[in-house]
Amino acid sequence: MNNVPEGNQEESPAGLAQRLELPFNNLFLLRRALTHRSYINEHHEALEDNERLEFLGDAILDFIAGAWLYNRFPEMAEGELTRMRSALVCTEQLAEFARAFNLGAAMRLGRGEDLAGGRQKDVLLCATFEAMIGALFLQTDIATVQYFVHPLMEQVSEMIILSSDSRDPKSRLQEWSQGHKMGIPQYITVTTSGPDHQRVFEIEVQINAKTYGRGSGHNKQVAERAAAQVALDAIEKS
Repeated sequence: MNNVPEGNQEESPAGLAQRLELPFNNLFLLRRALTHRSYINEHHEALEDNERLEFLGDAILDFIAGAWLYNRFPEMAEGELTRMRSALVCTEQLAEFARAFNLGAAMRLGRGEDLAGGRQKDVLLCATFEAMIGALFLQTDIATVQYFVHPLMEQVSEMIILSSDSRDPKSRLQEWSQGHKMGIPQYITVTTSGPDHQRVFEIEVQINAKTYGRGSGHNKQVAERAAAQVALDAIEKS
């Protein structure tokens, strides 16, 4: 992502597509995705705002996040998958994705909304990101959107796991095992794979030599927490 606009410099749809290497042959779609309704109110030549594309992008992101989580965390229970998906596609997280791309610089806002700081508002950044995803899907296909979105989800998934619950699952599992006089859970590394800069650890948690759960992550702390959460989910269902 080179040549990112600075300050209040606005960016054209063509400039955004080139900078992010987005395969938009039809810039009309991308232009619409960047157009807030406040711009329509002041520019009557503009035909449509981005709300319909936002609706489409929201549905696509829900699907992509769900499918990615299902395959990325095969041991994760349904409840945890649902919570993770909500965290990946919530307004605040999508706004952060938009900020990472400096999407605010390309948003087409009415003067009043612009002066009110609209380019930095979470709700507008989120909506624009969703609309851009909707436009990208219409221009290309679901595989192209997945190729664009998956790295973003990978970057934040472990942070979400670490910050998702103030009650550390490892601590809760230990409290349960000791409360049932079963000793302290043991975490065993099953496999280590991937290159040095992108290691993936698979760890299982055992209590009294019985395996209760298995999890994976790019460091042992994340993998152990994932394994503990899988174990807790299994215990709650038993």
